[in-house]
Amino acid sequence: MSIKTTRRDLLVNAGLGLGGFALSGLLPAGLSVARASDLVDPLAPKPTHFPAKAKSVIWLHQNGAPSTLDLYDYKPQLVKLAGQEVPDSFLTGIKTSTQGGVGKLYASNRTWKQYGESGAYFSDLLPNLAQHADKLAFIKASTTIGATHDISILKLNTGDLNPGRPTLGAWVSYALGSANPDLPPYVVLYGGKKEPQAGSVNWSSGFLPAVYQGTPFRPGPSPILNLDRPELNSVVQQRDNLDLLKLLNERGAARYPKDTELQARLNSYELAYRMESAAPEAVDLNKESDATKDLYGINDDDANVKDYGANLLKARRLVERGVRFVQVVTGPVDVEGEEISWDAHKELEKNHGANARMVDKPIAGLLADLQSRGLLETTLVVWTSEFGRTSYGQSGNGRDHNPWGYTQWMAGGGSKAGYTHGETDEIGLKSVGKAVDTYDLHATVLNLMGLDHLKTTFLNNGRSERPTVVYGEVVHELIA
Repeated sequence: MSIKTTRRDLLVNAGLGLGGFALSGLLPAGLSVARASDLVDPLAPKPTHFPAKAKSVIWLHQNGAPSTLDLYDYKPQLVKLAGQEVPDSFLTGIKTSTQGGVGKLYASNRTWKQYGESGAYFSDLLPNLAQHADKLAFIKASTTIGATHDISILKLNTGDLNPGRPTLGAWVSYALGSANPDLPPYVVLYGGKKEPQAGSVNWSSGFLPAVYQGTPFRPGPSPILNLDRPELNSVVQQRDNLDLLKLLNERGAARYPKDTELQARLNSYELAYRMESAAPEAVDLNKESDATKDLYGINDDDANVKDYGANLLKARRLVERGVRFVQVVTGPVDVEGEEISWDAHKELEKNHGANARMVDKPIAGLLADLQSRGLLETTLVVWTSEFGRTSYGQSGNGRDHNPWGYTQWMAGGGSKAGYTHGETDEIGLKSVGKAVDTYDLHATVLNLMGLDHLKTTFLNNGRSERPTVVYGEVVHELIA
């Protein structure tokens, strides 16, 4: 006995991933649809291991590695010893110097004050962020491995020194799925006209299925290339084209069931179809009030502040709409026609003056805006970098790379507000006591998202892999 099956019935019942769900919402009323349990949806919401404190993460990568000695880590002894050789006692345990060798101790000309009930120190480079001192949980014993940008940026995002592992955002997407079927669970925002240093490897899904990789949003009203429907194509034509592509891709996926690129393609076409309206709306800042734009610095005279502020306001709009992980990378700052990152091997005062101005008001605005909307409780903001900078100078007025001790911080999302964890030595060169490595930071972020990093696993080549490789401990002191 034969059963008559239409092409559209076949597509619905054989649908994979988000495509099946999306198609069901587009079909005429009365047409039969497969049960949700019969469909394979890699981005379906998944339960946490335990109650989560945070629903979303905004990961603020300060590209180029700022000198936290000039921002948060006040060291009177460094000021006292400035211009002298580094005492040998401070170099114990440092196996090699970085790019420029060990220079003389360097203290920049900053003014320091304590803020809030926590009494946290801030330099005069961050006057706006300083007003939020009691929201922050400082990690002043941060350490990493490697002292070159590409390697340490890779470790910051993936936990490894070599390409091929998933980024933290990809692990979150894999473990929790999507909270909004019309937007990707993992979005990347960056400034400038080109991708950040090391490029897409820093939002890659690695050995996880490709559907979990980050989706970069470019500036402007059309955040994703080729997202808009061609003018000469009608909605019906577009839907028919997608149906045909879906059928062909499903046949290919059936022949190669382990090819996650094919499965990701099936989902991406349908997700892109829905994002035609959802993605532009999510980043449409015209819907925001002038007061909100002022808060983020979008009306500032400095174009660098405007651009970074726009990205942070987009980040708030994305987490407001259920995006799990938003990775915001600082772009280059245009200073007198020269584009520079935080990488201040020389002219630190000029460099950090421009970069700090770019981020100070927008980040302060983000924290204030999240709090006023009741989103800070469930949104974890992480201020992070690939490494710090040395307490000894380079080129007379700059600083070299420092993986041995630097500052990062978290805010909201269940982190302990107004708290400082760990410290560096008297000159701010190395962490003192138990350090917090990238693996520990990742484990702690996952914990706040309701995930046990030891139980968040994926079988790859016969090995059960986890986000923190074979390392990492949750820093419970950072959790409220």
